Amino acid sequence: MANQFMRADEVAKELGISRSFAYKLIRQLNQELKERGFLTIAGRINRDYLKERLYAAESGVKQNVGL
Repeated sequence: MANQFMRADEVAKELGISRSFAYKLIRQLNQELKERGFLTIAGRINRDYLKERLYAAESGVKQNVGL
């Protein structure tokens, strides 16, 4: 079973972005989760939430990413 949370290195590799930008992305997504009442872990992001936020745009769902 894969770990439920991804670290910045994994996010950077998965998306082909720099590690520093991966940290920025994780901070933004964790802030969204906090505003919705979820607990978060600094420097890590829930794998399913990352996929939901990033790949929903590919399926035609318009979202304000705000990066």
